[in-house]
Amino acid sequence: MNYLITGAGRGIGRGLARLLLSRGNRVFLVDSNAAELSHTISLAKGWVASTSSPVAAFASAVADLSQRDQLTRAVQEAARFFDSKLDVLINNAFPTPHVWADGRTMEDPDADIEAQWDTKLAVGLTAPFLLSRLCVPLLKRSSSSTPGCIINISSTRAKQAEDDHEAYSAVKAGLLGLTQSMAISLGHRHNIRVNALSLGWIHVGNENVDADARGAKWEDDLAEVDHKWHPAGRVGQVEDVLKAVLFLVESGFVTGEEIVLDGGVTKKMVYPEE
Repeated sequence: MNYLITGAGRGIGRGLARLLLSRGNRVFLVDSNAAELSHTISLAKGWVASTSSPVAAFASAVADLSQRDQLTRAVQEAARFFDSKLDVLINNAFPTPHVWADGRTMEDPDADIEAQWDTKLAVGLTAPFLLSRLCVPLLKRSSSSTPGCIINISSTRAKQAEDDHEAYSAVKAGLLGLTQSMAISLGHRHNIRVNALSLGWIHVGNENVDADARGAKWEDDLAEVDHKWHPAGRVGQVEDVLKAVLFLVESGFVTGEEIVLDGGVTKKMVYPEE
């Protein structure tokens, strides 16, 4: 199958690309960080399943998704790579860090706060809308007998706030509304399904160039208390996200839904510490 993933240079996006390539899929990776994306592409040949067809399994584009011309160009490159047939669009990208930079707060008298807000909404919410629009012709064709689907990566922070995460929470909540609306619009007109994954703690500290240089493993930087915090007994892995992605891809009667992957944390009653 053909997958287009944004924010694929590092973190969850890179992990999904790795796992999908290892299962014989074709993946187009988009990221704004040229160094991280270049490093990921250098590793990708080793991820490709030995059973893959001789057709190129992956390609990439460096694109700042807050810039509409770059966003459009990335989709055009993906269309050429996939011969205009796309099965799954995964809107995953979000600018880091998630909190306001340098420990500032939303009420700080700093115009840069407003610039950060604009960028985070442009990349995290506007870009998924624009990418979805541009990918409709590709998704209508797909490489299978049914139209492709869209998966938006949201977060449990859409409904559970932390200090100084205003833009992140607003974007992730907005993605849930966008998912529902697009599921109806694109479903009625094109039978394109749209769903969202709301992620809790998915640990991907090992999915970046610095971690690779250190030989970092997934379990590094995780303590027993981190795992015990989760009713499921452990912190989340990118493999958990992949399973949910595959479920949504294969479930032709599921659309407009939010699936929560948080190990049960949002179901817990939390009391103040004594």
